Amino acid sequence: MTIGFIGGSGIYEALPLENTREENVSTPFGEPSAPVTIGELAGEEVAFLPRHGPDHQHTPTNAPYKANIHALKQVGVERVLSSNAVGSLREDLPPQTLLVPDQIFDRTKHRDSTFFGDGIVVHMPFADPYCPHMVEHLSESCETATDADAEQGGTYVCIEGPQYSTRAESEFYRSQGWDVIGMTTIPEAKLAREAEMCYATVTGVTDYDVWKEDSEVTLQEVLDNAAENEEAIKQVVEHAIQNMPDERECDCGSALEGTINTPTEAIPEETRERVDAFVGEYLK
Repeated sequence: MTIGFIGGSGIYEALPLENTREENVSTPFGEPSAPVTIGELAGEEVAFLPRHGPDHQHTPTNAPYKANIHALKQVGVERVLSSNAVGSLREDLPPQTLLVPDQIFDRTKHRDSTFFGDGIVVHMPFADPYCPHMVEHLSESCETATDADAEQGGTYVCIEGPQYSTRAESEFYRSQGWDVIGMTTIPEAKLAREAEMCYATVTGVTDYDVWKEDSEVTLQEVLDNAAENEEAIKQVVEHAIQNMPDERECDCGSALEGTINTPTEAIPEETRERVDAFVGEYLK
């Protein structure tokens, strides 16, 4: 069993991985953000990818999400942990707090959020966008592995970026009762579900967005609080990997069953080859 982790390079460098190696993985959807780093942690094999590239070259919009998920699929990953820096939409959720969300509201505009199309139509259920089992597992790790304040459950509203919100937008999101705001959980969560992977994220609050009086949200503020959150997130991820159950207790591994709306004989051969890693067993 290989466990995937998508996050910032600082988190990877803080994890005590042993016997590391890099694999250059090509995909039908382009090159991933970096070679896949594979190592061992407490006897578990871990495959890491920096979402934005090793030097943060990719924006939240143009990060190679599809290539990253496909690359992890190729190296045998079934479960993906991720980390995200987020802004808080709640007074009682201050910077340097962790939250493991269980819902998403998608406000992105320019992202390709499916592996399918070009002759194959797949309608994927997405009512619970994060694997419930993994949400619970990450939340238990937050309680056990760190002294940082942490919460289970909540809604992550994902905006396009790379600009932060206007005050009007921030006030609207807050009025909906949503909890945190960020730029990177979409399309990652959707693609992981299409790849039949379990997926959940631990978010670290870096700011109060701009709804709060005197809060402007600067890059420096975000970076400073992200650095403070790094140790707590590292502890959570390390604990989650070390204590990962052997069996998946969810339906993520068969998420594509009954979702393909195109007869096999009508799917172009080129398209079938491109998505074979995901739907090959369903098209036989």
